[in-house]
Amino acid sequence: MPALVFSVFYHFDLLPENGHFPVELSERGEECVDYIPGIPSTRLLDFPTVFDGVGRKTLHLALEPASMVSKAQYLLFTSVYELESQVIDALKLKFPFPVLPLGPTIPYFELESNSALATNAYHHNVSYYLEWLNSQPMCSVLYISMGSFLSVSSAQMDEIIAGVLNSGVRFLWVSRGETSLFEDGCGDMGLVVPWCDQLRVLCHPSVGGFWTHCGWNSTLEGVFAGVPMLASPIFWDQIPNSKKIVTDWKIGWSLKRGTQSKNLVTREEIAKLVKSFMDPENSGVKEMRKKAKELQEVCQAAIARGGSSDANLDSFIRDISQCQAK
Repeated sequence: MPALVFSVFYHFDLLPENGHFPVELSERGEECVDYIPGIPSTRLLDFPTVFDGVGRKTLHLALEPASMVSKAQYLLFTSVYELESQVIDALKLKFPFPVLPLGPTIPYFELESNSALATNAYHHNVSYYLEWLNSQPMCSVLYISMGSFLSVSSAQMDEIIAGVLNSGVRFLWVSRGETSLFEDGCGDMGLVVPWCDQLRVLCHPSVGGFWTHCGWNSTLEGVFAGVPMLASPIFWDQIPNSKKIVTDWKIGWSLKRGTQSKNLVTREEIAKLVKSFMDPENSGVKEMRKKAKELQEVCQAAIARGGSSDANLDSFIRDISQCQAK
């Protein structure tokens, strides 16, 4: 999980039980918490959804490991220091042991060894979806993946599918085998697959946007690839991750999220949003793509020789090796 989300759970005792939590987000979601070290003032709506409704039942799953951290020898994050410097610095002051962001812990090292597969349509091992991407104009494809285990309602999914199809935008959609939802097919503008090599797809030059559920691994992959994100969070840490993407980093737009499950985003709204999001002439899109490339450079610098994550990993390996030698 990101350092910010860990810090929220670690400092949960600062959140008075009879004060902010539990709360009805539809009534108090705009209230802000401004006293967690390293975390700027944040709306209750932008906290992980373990403080309200069904999410409250899973809260113990996060609080238990957070409560045990004081007994640890190291605190490692799959994050990048430059992406969360304030909260990581605050945690370093809190603990007497090393706090080390080592991210992004994504399979970027596989890209270099097989880079030809992403661009050479004639290689016999190239997957059909990469061949399809190779035939599309640069930055024209919206890659859509909504995670591996959480889903929106069937009614909302119907609106999303119709909205994307009506937008006229090219898309590659990972639908976890639910291709029956696309009864009328996608025509020449879209491709639906049950699985793909996500990082390789995101790094493909034809991909110009990423509709994501904002899971942390997917978020880091989007940053690494330098691709703007259309944030559509569902649960847990996806909510604050979405805030990072849209508000803090300014490398994405948000799909409107209601506080009640009955509030659907309509196909008309989705079609308009998707069309604007993928419009290369839109001034806001141009600025967003510029910021995404800047953050990509930050991320890649962290894993380069001497970068923050590279140095932290070297330090960690050196330290535990010395301990083993004693």
